[in-house]
Amino acid sequence: MNPKKTFPKGGVHPEENKLSSEQPIITFPIPKQAIIPLGQCLGAPAEAIVKKGDEVKVGQLIGTARGFISANVHSSVSGKVTKVDEVMDHTGYRKPAIFIDVEGDEWLEDIDTSDTLIKDITLSREEIIDRVKNHGIVGMGGATFPTNVKLSIPKDKKAEFVIINAAECEPYLTCDNRLLLEKPNEFLVGVKVVMKAVDAPKAIIGIEVNKIKAAELLDNIIKGDSYFSGIEVQPLQTKYPQGGEKQLIKACTGREVPSGKLPIETGCVVVNVASTYAIYEAVQKNKPLISRVVTVTGKSVKKPSNFLVRFGTSSMELIEAAGGLPENITNIINGGPMMGKSVSISDFPVIKGTSGILVMTDKEAQPRQVGNCLRCGKCINACPMGLEPYLLSRQAKNNLFEDTEASNIMDCIECGSCEFTCPANIPLLDYIRYGKNKTGQIIRSRNQK
Repeated sequence: MNPKKTFPKGGVHPEENKLSSEQPIITFPIPKQAIIPLGQCLGAPAEAIVKKGDEVKVGQLIGTARGFISANVHSSVSGKVTKVDEVMDHTGYRKPAIFIDVEGDEWLEDIDTSDTLIKDITLSREEIIDRVKNHGIVGMGGATFPTNVKLSIPKDKKAEFVIINAAECEPYLTCDNRLLLEKPNEFLVGVKVVMKAVDAPKAIIGIEVNKIKAAELLDNIIKGDSYFSGIEVQPLQTKYPQGGEKQLIKACTGREVPSGKLPIETGCVVVNVASTYAIYEAVQKNKPLISRVVTVTGKSVKKPSNFLVRFGTSSMELIEAAGGLPENITNIINGGPMMGKSVSISDFPVIKGTSGILVMTDKEAQPRQVGNCLRCGKCINACPMGLEPYLLSRQAKNNLFEDTEASNIMDCIECGSCEFTCPANIPLLDYIRYGKNKTGQIIRSRNQK
């Protein structure tokens, strides 16, 4: 393997807490009732195409994408639709969803449910992208951006590299690491599928050295099979946010994404591990995205685990399987502690973006007393984008959105490194997220004129 690399600016070293890294993936039981939200991507929610009383099978399309940035939704179970209503999801808001009472486990006949590895990629580039779109694949690292849009390279651009984000730099989460250890060949075929989809001659798997077993396993498979030529494993220094698209590109290729531009400007397309595996299943097995690996963890959790879960399964069922809710629970986070979001309810349906469920006690999540800015500059040193978080937060707090735009607030990747290092415990990220939202609205409104 190559010597380890990293990105040059900023970054922090939070406690890793990979408590479930040695726990194999457990296939979670099918729920008695699946509540499947129609909004499972960054964009418009899908539109229901089933109604109360309809019988559905596993893999059947039940919600169609609305608009360019949207994603199809498929049934993860077989049974009868009891209602199309609203459910409170992890955001704390009520969202449209399809309620299905489970009856058996009947799949659509054209889905390959066998464990047979299929290497031969018979679909064309266009057919691959259509399959990814039709089967509802989204970014499963947390962003949930529709993957077919990412794979649709503009005609005036050229993809030179596929970069696979295997860093999994978020503390506590181990779902991607377990996928690499348990499904390495399927994952690598998925990499070849992505390479064909974007016509890229080379792929780089960027993986932090704290996952050296997975890195060595992939490297040995690649070197032992000429089919995987063009793919290489790039070890990365264990540092957060190593998995950020721009940081990953810089570390793996030395190229820098210009401010306000997309990764394709550097000739790179970045795809997450779980998304790559989902692409393999969609293209080679004709399987829609109906399940994912979810890490259920926390220092007080009795059995930190990695579960393969059908979408629509209750989060509380997963928590119970991991030993139940410990005492003095203050916080449940959808995702990891750095970029995940605290949930206002403990029971919500698992969806495409549910990479982890993190349970924290009142001692761990104890609110810190906010002080005044010390002008120490630690937030500037920690920012991987070279921004000035103290300034951006102050501008946003005072609604100075012309200033936030001029200070490049839209370049913020919301990693939380600034807030992690702030000795005054100022909620920098909250202010910056607010400023990004308002600044983005202004920019979009201006561009529409």
